[in-house]
Amino acid sequence: MDNTLFDYSPITERPPLRWPGGARVAFYTGLNIEHYRVDRPSTSIFPDTRDLAPDPLNYGWRDYGPRVGFWRTLKALDRHGVRASVMLNAAVTRHYPQIVRAGLERDWAWIAHGEDNSTLQAGLTREEERAALGRTVDTIAAATGRRPRGWLGPALTETFHTPELLAELGLQYVLDWTNDDQPYRLNVPGMLSVPYSVEVGDIQLFVGKALSGPEFVRIVRDQLDQLVEDAADGGRVMALVLHPFVIGQPFRHRYLDEALEYVVNHPAVWVTTSDEIAAHWAATQDGGTAAAG
Repeated sequence: MDNTLFDYSPITERPPLRWPGGARVAFYTGLNIEHYRVDRPSTSIFPDTRDLAPDPLNYGWRDYGPRVGFWRTLKALDRHGVRASVMLNAAVTRHYPQIVRAGLERDWAWIAHGEDNSTLQAGLTREEERAALGRTVDTIAAATGRRPRGWLGPALTETFHTPELLAELGLQYVLDWTNDDQPYRLNVPGMLSVPYSVEVGDIQLFVGKALSGPEFVRIVRDQLDQLVEDAADGGRVMALVLHPFVIGQPFRHRYLDEALEYVVNHPAVWVTTSDEIAAHWAATQDGGTAAAG
């Protein structure tokens, strides 16, 4: 079947995109704050036990994130003045309310990320999904005092109805379609796609490819430097995707610090959130059809 969610648009044929202050690259940190169910398999460091219930090895590895890794990661973000764009499972608000309070104190952006990260956004009828999305959005809004503007599916999953159902709920963008360096309009009224990364992320680099901390720093620098060069003909977006149970390990902390230091001190970078990227694009490139606040 043909993809009707969005049209083909080569980046060379678009109007120039300008970021505030003349920045070439809009940078945001995609901080995944997730809850995993103890009786379901999920992201694993040792696949041989992932189908067991319980699976202390892999569940414990993931659970290190909210217990320890998040708080170490928080220090690096604070040190460099970075406001996180939080990919928030609704279940986090019940299980780890201290993390939500820490984000509220820092005025973080909250992106709906499903109920939990053991439940993919798949296999639902339209009405089942409408109800599930409504519960997720309402739960996050009640806990944070703000309805989320964006969506990232657990493991970047969607159904064919997800964007239109999100638009019904008042959301303005999705991050699941990792196919561009600029935001673009979906063929769903009121809905954008904002760039996210499946390559410049801690799980892919450290777990999937077993790279070292210095290699992580080099990749972040190389990604940014190339995007700055590309942006001579229009602004670009860079997302740095983080999971506290990975980047929050003690031996990796210094490398997150080094990577953020390079990015936030780069003169061509606007350090922002995914919410602000979507709002700026809509206000300047799309006639202001989405909320710009």
